[in-house]
Amino acid sequence: MAAKDLYEKDYYQILGVAKGADSAAIKKQYRKLARELHPDKTKGDKKLEDKFKAVSEAYDILGDEKKRREYDEAREAFKSGRIPPGFNGGGQGFNGGDFSDLFGPGGDIFSTLFGGARQRHGADMQTEASIGFKDSIYGTELNLRLAPTGSVPTNITTRVPAGIKDGAKIKIKGRGAPGAAGPGDLYVLIHVTPHPVFSRKEENIHLTLPITFAEATLGADIAVPTLDGDEVTVRIAPGTPSGRTLRVKGRGVKKGSTAGDLMITLEVKVPQRVDGAAKKAVEAFADATKDFNPREELLKKANS
Repeated sequence: MAAKDLYEKDYYQILGVAKGADSAAIKKQYRKLARELHPDKTKGDKKLEDKFKAVSEAYDILGDEKKRREYDEAREAFKSGRIPPGFNGGGQGFNGGDFSDLFGPGGDIFSTLFGGARQRHGADMQTEASIGFKDSIYGTELNLRLAPTGSVPTNITTRVPAGIKDGAKIKIKGRGAPGAAGPGDLYVLIHVTPHPVFSRKEENIHLTLPITFAEATLGADIAVPTLDGDEVTVRIAPGTPSGRTLRVKGRGVKKGSTAGDLMITLEVKVPQRVDGAAKKAVEAFADATKDFNPREELLKKANS
C-alpha cells in the first residue's frame, strides 16, 4: 500500500475512539460496532458490509500494541514532513534518504500493517499418536511417519515426557509446513491406551483389589502389584468393608522430586457356590452373628 494511503487512513476515526484511548476502550468499541455491523444483521447491505470490513481492519491495527505504535509513528512521520507523501515504502526513502530505522528492511511496516509481501512462516500441522499406559507414566520415544509433502514420507523421532496425560499435545518446532520465513511447527496429539489393571487420576495411580470375605472379616496382609513391576504389602484390618480405599504413598506418577500415591480400592468377592464343609462353616458363622444387622441404620433412616 502506498504511503499516501497510510497517511490518509485514520483508524481512530473509523473505530470511533480517541487517539489516547486505552486497549480496553478500543476493544469495547470494536465489539459494539462488530455486533451492529455483522453481516448476519446487515443482510447484504454493501455499504454496511464495507464499513464492517473497515472497522475490522482498524481493530487489527489498533488492537495490537506493536502495530498501533508503528502506525502512530508512521503517521507522525508523514505529518511532520520527515517522509514525503510520494514515498511508497522500501528501505531507501525519497531522494535517497534512509528510512530503515522506521520501516525496517523492505518497508516492513507496510507489509505488517497492510498485508504486503511480508514473508511468513509455514502453517502449523497436527498429527496423532497412541502410546501405552506405562509409556505415558515413564516416558517413551515416539517414531512418527508423516504423510509426504513431496514424494517421500517424513520420519520423525521425538521424546514423550514422563507423566503426559491423555489428550495432551507435544510441540515439535520447525517440522510443520514449509514457508518463506521457515517452516511451521508440528503438534502431536497423544492418546493413552487404557491399562487392564491400573488407571490414573491426576498424579495418583488407582487399582481395584479383590479380597475374600474371610480376609475382609478377619484381616490379612496382602501383596499388591504396582506399575513399577514389583509388589507392596498392604494390611487389611479386621472388619474392613468393601469399597474402602488404602493409600501407598509415593507409588504414583513421579514428577521431578514429587510423586503421587497408589490408591487401592478393596472389593470383597464371594464365591458363587459353597458346598460341604465351607457351607457348614458359613451357616455356623451366620448363626453366631445373627444379632448383627447391617441394614439397621438404613431402615431407621428410611422410616424417619
